[in-house]
Amino acid sequence: MAKLFDGVLVFKQIPYLLKYLPTTLYLTFIALVIGLSIGLLIAVIRINKVPVLNQLSIGFVSLMRGTPIIVQLYITYFGIPIALKYFNYYHGTNYDINAIPGIVFAMVALGLNQAAFDSETIRSAIQSVDKGQIEAAKSMGMTGLQVLRRITLPQAITVALLPLGNSLIALIKGTSLAFTCSVVEITAAAKITAGKSYRYFEAYCSIAIIYWVITFVLERILVLIEKKTSIPAEPKEVKA
Repeated sequence: MAKLFDGVLVFKQIPYLLKYLPTTLYLTFIALVIGLSIGLLIAVIRINKVPVLNQLSIGFVSLMRGTPIIVQLYITYFGIPIALKYFNYYHGTNYDINAIPGIVFAMVALGLNQAAFDSETIRSAIQSVDKGQIEAAKSMGMTGLQVLRRITLPQAITVALLPLGNSLIALIKGTSLAFTCSVVEITAAAKITAGKSYRYFEAYCSIAIIYWVITFVLERILVLIEKKTSIPAEPKEVKA
């Protein structure tokens, strides 16, 4: 009778799966940059209620937060090539759709999904800044951009740091779905390995350990950063 569970195999195949960790981290980093950049832009648009763009931003956030990320990955993976085919047809161009790496589609989908969630975190953090400080800065002659850069963002970052950190952890775990875009990262590598040995349970246990270690390290780093950036409480008055 074959062994039902091979615990040694779980740890034995971890070094092999770690070879695909750079792909996971690279995908996470690019999606994070896209998410923070677009998220900040959306937050500013919604706070200032920019006509037309504000309504579009609300619709975008609602759509991205209200649909599963795996559906967004599939729509991006199949939708962008269809859009390029129409573009080639109507504009007489000849863009090679097959030359686009699958990781690009995953970056776009994960980045836009991250932007929707980050925008709400950033918006609430910016709105938590004392309005009196903003008015005082404007009365001193600062432009809106200067107020944002010198007054609002430094304080908002402290408030948003922990929620954004939690969002980053969710993003790392979300990259496990990038195999839907033909990206061979840790999860896809585990599926391929398991397909050869039919040891699927051991393979999934291996990637569970890898993801757990990554998120545990990130959580510790976030706790340290939070302690460094936290605003100390006001000292209590000592009665005479």
